[in-house]
Amino acid sequence: MYALKKLIKEPLLHFVVLGGLLFWLYGALNRGALDAPDEIVVDRARVEAITAQFQRTWQRPPTAQERQGLIDTWVREEVFYREGLAQRLDRDDPVVRRRVAQKLTAMADAQATAEASEAELQVWLAKHPDDYRLEPRYQLRQVYFDPQRHGARLDAEVAAARAALARGSNDALGDATMLPNTLDAAPASEVARVFGQDFAEAVAALPVGGWQGPVQSSYGVHLVQIGAREPGRVPALNEVRAAVERDLLRARAEQSGEAFYQSLRQRYSVRIEAGSEAADVGSSVGALAEVR
Repeated sequence: MYALKKLIKEPLLHFVVLGGLLFWLYGALNRGALDAPDEIVVDRARVEAITAQFQRTWQRPPTAQERQGLIDTWVREEVFYREGLAQRLDRDDPVVRRRVAQKLTAMADAQATAEASEAELQVWLAKHPDDYRLEPRYQLRQVYFDPQRHGARLDAEVAAARAALARGSNDALGDATMLPNTLDAAPASEVARVFGQDFAEAVAALPVGGWQGPVQSSYGVHLVQIGAREPGRVPALNEVRAAVERDLLRARAEQSGEAFYQSLRQRYSVRIEAGSEAADVGSSVGALAEVR
């Protein structure tokens, strides 16, 4: 009994049932059209849809004459569409084939667009924490030294500058550079983008407080002071709700779409001519491989 209740609550089961009802309704409507193949009905819903499309495009409702023109255009297209189907012009047309498949896929996706509950979002975040993990952030200052400019004096001059900074010196130290002297609340990826990955990894190990270094980067040598560090962490749901909901609904649509396809796929057998890329190399020419 518990298993039955659990099955009844399964979203994929709901999707398959809804999909079946949708196809039944579609078939019933089509049968009605076939019973009266020479009758074209322009009902109120169709007129309202045509009118709404005009208003979205032109930002005003159509005049009576324009509305009649829109209806006439729709009837003209419907006549050509039905005649085209009657002459089987839709067959072997890759554009039509792809468009019909896309519309059916869109119908399937629409079944999985229900809003996610708070509990479902929380479960998704708990299962995929690394997808939303917030990076460490740094407030830092740096003083740059060009190794080519200082040559053999580099180590001594860096040590002297560090001692001066520790005493609170406000003198201009280091060499001029286009690199920023400070970063405020910068994520680790930003530090790596500006100074290089080696520098970012070294900064991650530095203590907060006094001046440290020398720290190597792809540009040269730096003295670095970490003013504050915010560790990386998994955020609370309210911090990343939009991203979590987007990913959950996308995954739900993909899962439901695959289940929908598999439910349809069972109705067909597929035969692949030997010699095609999908067939076994050892099959004889002209034979057919059947895929269930």
